[in-house]
Amino acid sequence: MARNLSNLRNIGVAAHIDAGKTTVSERILYFTGKSYKIGEVHDGTAVMDYLPEEQERGITITSAATTCPWKQYTLNLIDTPGHVDFTIEVERSLRVLDGAIAVFCAVGGVEAQSETVWQQASRYNVPRLCFINKCDRAGADFESVVNEIRNRLGANPVAIQLPMGMGSEFKGQIDLIEMKAFFYEESDVATDIRVEEIPAKYAEVAAQARHDMIEAVASVDDELMSKYIHEHDITNDDIKAALRRQTIQNRVQPALCGSALKHVGIQPLLDAVGDYLPSPLDMPPVEGLERVGSDKKAARDCSDEAPFCGLVFKIISDQHGDLYFMRVYSGTLTQGSRVLNTSRDKKEIVSRMLEMHAKQRIKRETAEAGDIVALIGPKYSLTGDTLCDPKHPIVLEAMTFPDPVISMSIEPASAAERDKLGEALGVLRREDPTFRSNFDAETGQTIISGMGELHLEVLRNKLTRDMGIQVRVGTPRVAYKETITTAGEAEGRFIRQTGGHGQFGVVYLKVEPLPEEMHEEGPVVFVNKIKQGAIPREYISSVEEGVHDAASMGPLSGYPMVNVLVTLLDGKYHPVDSSDIAFVQAGSIGFKAAVAKASPVFLEPIMRLEVLVPDAFLGAVSGDLNSRRAEIIGMESRGSYRKLTSKVPLASMFGYTTVLRSLTQGRGTCTMEPLTYSMVPAEVAAKMATV
Repeated sequence: MARNLSNLRNIGVAAHIDAGKTTVSERILYFTGKSYKIGEVHDGTAVMDYLPEEQERGITITSAATTCPWKQYTLNLIDTPGHVDFTIEVERSLRVLDGAIAVFCAVGGVEAQSETVWQQASRYNVPRLCFINKCDRAGADFESVVNEIRNRLGANPVAIQLPMGMGSEFKGQIDLIEMKAFFYEESDVATDIRVEEIPAKYAEVAAQARHDMIEAVASVDDELMSKYIHEHDITNDDIKAALRRQTIQNRVQPALCGSALKHVGIQPLLDAVGDYLPSPLDMPPVEGLERVGSDKKAARDCSDEAPFCGLVFKIISDQHGDLYFMRVYSGTLTQGSRVLNTSRDKKEIVSRMLEMHAKQRIKRETAEAGDIVALIGPKYSLTGDTLCDPKHPIVLEAMTFPDPVISMSIEPASAAERDKLGEALGVLRREDPTFRSNFDAETGQTIISGMGELHLEVLRNKLTRDMGIQVRVGTPRVAYKETITTAGEAEGRFIRQTGGHGQFGVVYLKVEPLPEEMHEEGPVVFVNKIKQGAIPREYISSVEEGVHDAASMGPLSGYPMVNVLVTLLDGKYHPVDSSDIAFVQAGSIGFKAAVAKASPVFLEPIMRLEVLVPDAFLGAVSGDLNSRRAEIIGMESRGSYRKLTSKVPLASMFGYTTVLRSLTQGRGTCTMEPLTYSMVPAEVAAKMATV
């Protein structure tokens, strides 16, 4: 039977940690009939949290994909992590999705990672629904959370439901479009909804809320506004159509409420996914370039008849062959096809295709426009690569990945483990673009880097438990960087005469702080101002290579240098003895000498920290933060709690969660995410330089 693309929804569930994303996903699987037993995060039985590490910790670490039916719709669903250490999982999922459910806690509201997730979705223009979860918890406040979404995220949430009661009084929702009340059976699994008239005590509030909803949608939708100002009858279908148009345009975000743990509000949420989130046909044609480095643009319509193209957004290493998760944007891909990886100019063979349900696999013969599938067979592809029809090349926009902020040393426990460790690190790098590893020749150790303490701990457990490699690990350390604060000039001279053909290269370099508007051009920007052929053109790239080699290890403690503008002013060459090697060495020598005159300093990663703490412990927590060089930039009340927002150096935050628990009798919680890099204070830098 021919499928109807207009009924396909590629959606993700994303939110701050502990807002209830995976619980929402588990309820969706149950109510759509995809699973017959409800998995619970707190019991370690969640279908979408299938890794042992996820089940032990009760958190999502890797995004999981599944396909499930709801009424006439087919949902491709991705459950994403909430912990900031695994933010790349959210980033690459949102890159390939058409819509998202943003989950907010009715008590916690908009939290640190909520903002990060929202910005990621905005970067990829992903339409969203807002589901305000945990309305049955003490301190829940639906209206307050909707206002926070509007004020803190710069969004335009439109409530299409109202909760009947909050906290222990929460009984269900009022649908402001149909103007009906939804009550749920008191049972372990509240599958039955009783649709009744709105209770008298909520009638006035509901009427006003419906009026506000229509006004809010009409203010951004010309068609509805025309009916509104001319006082024509506005039907429920008119409201739904306008909401759908403006949600897809990202001008409004319908807001719903419920309690996923109590199974309340999931069926109406699924209805809203079908009613308001886009199908692949509602999205504009995907755009890219004809080839890497080309300026000529190309586009593909979401159609089975168009030439095939897809984007690899995730790789999982597996004993039976790596799984390459791909979103098909156009065309049809059949098993056994040969495709072109335009990002690397390599031919790939798709030997098998699978539809994923978390860790379960269903064999597929073909994949069509709009589908999300896993491939087995490619060898060269990496996350963010484009696969397409070799006769119709296109390169889709790649993804950008944040730099790691923390690292630690790792060594094989025996010589026999050394080769196995090298292969395993290669596997982890393919799977996780935010993971880095490099060999330190001076110490003989391998340094692995990631996004946080938890990230490194999970990576270490993958090596030891999943891959069976015995390793010794050092303590985590901060990924510092180095830069300069003033300008400096120096000569780089590399002249060797050993009889016969020698080496000759002389350069004059100037280094200075890189202007802020040029920071996106790279950590070290090289500018050539050679005039009248003082150095032949073919040696300029060699000088630049030497500069970048030297910049990879700064003069203070060997950390990479950033935000440096290097200008090649002048130089000398010899018609016989000059060579590429000579100018690489001269560039390196000149850069180091110029940097030494330019007042080099350390930079350290600064984190944005949010702490939720009971009022009684505010003083103790504030005092502890001050001792960690934290700068408190905001404080707000949340019932009997205070939320502190601060900027704090990562170096002083190791083990902070344990300290916070002891200071607050286990009642305080915190979240932390990378914010920026900042100059290390002189007294701290002096200690670092002597280490």
